Amino acid sequence: MPEHPWDAVRARVHAAAAVLELDAGIEQLLLTPRRIIEVAVPVVLDTGELQVFEGWRVHHNVSRGPAKGGVRFHPNVDRMEVAALAAAMTFKTAIVDLPFGGGKGGVRCDPGALSLRELERLTRRYTAEISMLLGPDVDIPAPDVNTDERVMGWMLDTLGELRGTSMPGSVTGKPLSLGGTSLHAGATSAGVTTCVSYALRALGVPAAGARVVVQGFGKVGAPLAFLLSSLGMRVVAVTDVQGGTYNAAGLDSADLASHVRATGTVFGFPGGEPISNAELWEVPAEVAIPAALEGAIDADVARRLAARVVVETANGPTTTAADEILHEREIVVVPDILANAGGVTASYLEWVQARQGIAWGVSNMAETQRRLLDEATDAVWSEAAQREVSLREAAYLVGVGRVVESLKARGFHA
Repeated sequence: MPEHPWDAVRARVHAAAAVLELDAGIEQLLLTPRRIIEVAVPVVLDTGELQVFEGWRVHHNVSRGPAKGGVRFHPNVDRMEVAALAAAMTFKTAIVDLPFGGGKGGVRCDPGALSLRELERLTRRYTAEISMLLGPDVDIPAPDVNTDERVMGWMLDTLGELRGTSMPGSVTGKPLSLGGTSLHAGATSAGVTTCVSYALRALGVPAAGARVVVQGFGKVGAPLAFLLSSLGMRVVAVTDVQGGTYNAAGLDSADLASHVRATGTVFGFPGGEPISNAELWEVPAEVAIPAALEGAIDADVARRLAARVVVETANGPTTTAADEILHEREIVVVPDILANAGGVTASYLEWVQARQGIAWGVSNMAETQRRLLDEATDAVWSEAAQREVSLREAAYLVGVGRVVESLKARGFHA
């Protein structure tokens, strides 16, 4: 049976708590979401039929600031998966030292089976149902799996209608015309690129010619392939749910993107040979990038993996059992709570822009984002070296440590 994301979070927080010598009560608090709201989301379909979906919004810990985290629409999402993702946001924002806590939301649905009008109704009703939790000082949603700037625009508009006021700081990842930022769309990919470059330097591997395999070619994987190729790396294999493509000399990321726009999949790309998702991990490479969903790298994949470094672009792509195997094989894993922090960093800057009412210049925003991610990466790698632990253990030690510090600073009262 696949490992549930909450079990992975629990194991990693427990390990960090042991090293930091936290008392049982503090550990229990870190493993207890602050609040979970479960809502019915009734939607009248285009056929006139009423269908009821389930939705959730979770605040894991808000000791460092308002809850921050995306909203995903997916047929397999459940209550504790959302809680696990919210917990990851708590520690991710702490690692980058942002003034946020951890939140996450989700609706169990298949957005591909909904018309645009049905998707808008779903989004607006979900927003209305969780609206009591939202606001620039309380909880700031952002895009996640199967959501985008259009969905964020609907959320912003719905919340504004309910409150009777403009609330640009209550949602990030929104359209430029509503106060979004131009760098948000590619921010996660840019952050992953920073982590890939840092890891290769730390291992003494030249970036030029370094081979990369990527699982997932969506809104993060596609721009990431282009960015890595621009740095002289060779993206030699890419897969999605329908299959993949391989070229030892390197895939042309622009041509591949054009093929995906035309066909909806990387499979069948004329510039490469067919490859399956299972075969992807056995392709010799310096870097493997899981950019799809949770649990992609399990124990079986970890035994077969042919890359030297894993940079986790998706949330929770590596199981705890796989972690142990990769550690034994001396394969470096850059954890998700560091590697994909570019998105929440851009969200922070968008939130600051809305609060101050002054638009960021593109160069200023890019430089600030780069500085924050560089500082976070330095902190995690330094912690790993000092304690002689894996990067994941180090990331949780940094994140958990900072959250506990804020909890203690606030104190507890009856």
